[in-house]
Amino acid sequence: MDDRTGQRTVAQTAARRPDNRYGNRPTMKDVAARAGVGLKTVSRVVNGEPGVTPDTERRVQEAIEALGFRRNDSARVLRKGRTASIGLVLEDLADPFYGPLSRAVEEVARAHGALLINGSSAEDPDREQELVLALCARRVDGLVIIPAGDDHRYLEPEIAAGVATVFVDRPAGKIDADVVLSDSFGGARDGVAHLIAHGHRRIGFIGDQPRIHTAIERLRGYRAAMEDAGIPVDEAWMSLGVTDPRRVRAAAEAMLSGPEPVTAVFAGNNRVTVTVVRVLAALDRPVALVGFDDIELADLLDPGVTVVAQDAAQLGRTAAERLFRQLDGAAGPPERVELPTRLITRGSGELPPAG
Repeated sequence: MDDRTGQRTVAQTAARRPDNRYGNRPTMKDVAARAGVGLKTVSRVVNGEPGVTPDTERRVQEAIEALGFRRNDSARVLRKGRTASIGLVLEDLADPFYGPLSRAVEEVARAHGALLINGSSAEDPDREQELVLALCARRVDGLVIIPAGDDHRYLEPEIAAGVATVFVDRPAGKIDADVVLSDSFGGARDGVAHLIAHGHRRIGFIGDQPRIHTAIERLRGYRAAMEDAGIPVDEAWMSLGVTDPRRVRAAAEAMLSGPEPVTAVFAGNNRVTVTVVRVLAALDRPVALVGFDDIELADLLDPGVTVVAQDAAQLGRTAAERLFRQLDGAAGPPERVELPTRLITRGSGELPPAG
């Protein structure tokens, strides 16, 4: 443990990982042996049943905490002939971006004879933790997590107990863990540079909440492209916040009004892009647009929407493959994998400044 930060180092985290992630989770027998009590006593404590003295209950609870034991809510189903199961925690199951990602994770899981269980955090850190621990209580062997929170130390006992864990789209907070990302910084920089190359100097940026890793990285890419071109950035050209259409619409309309409105907008994700498209459709002048993430029917609009595209399926596939390598006993410290993005030009990003 690093005395200055309270975080576990990469070496310490790797050292805690067992050689094989299957079948090594602590059991009630392990708890009973550590506490020096019978199996039935542990069962009573775990299930909140009466008949246990306070001193014995304390010893059992201490053993549970020391071993990282979690009650197996599916024990009757999994007792014989079980197949592996993994959990996938998404931000929002309704977001089209997560469809191909989830499908790719499921395909990898199926190829390994594993069942996939998924759920949504709704971008709520508390709900994320609740969902993750519920999946652990159901004895999933591994987790693929798109994090909502920025402190994942609650997962340390689970990882130490043998739960393989890979984060995707955003890194874990305050722990060392494998993560698979898209190049948000580079993609945003390329998208904004594309607008600059088509003559734009007043370019707006509308992104997600500032606590989200991808939102900050894309804003950083926007700033880098503007700085590379020697263009000063007006604070009024930037807006971060929830992706609710009302908030995004208000931000876009503010940037597009006044004596010197922006002539182009860079949208930080697919939900922002959809709202900006609607705002621009009501204007009587052309405004260039580049969005991060592709959107459905983008090629059928007039003009088509230019986007910085991520490969959501490859994100999911890469994360799931890394998860199963952990489960198969792969050793080594956690790694960060960053996948490239690509610019798809369709017309909206190639419009010149009006006037």
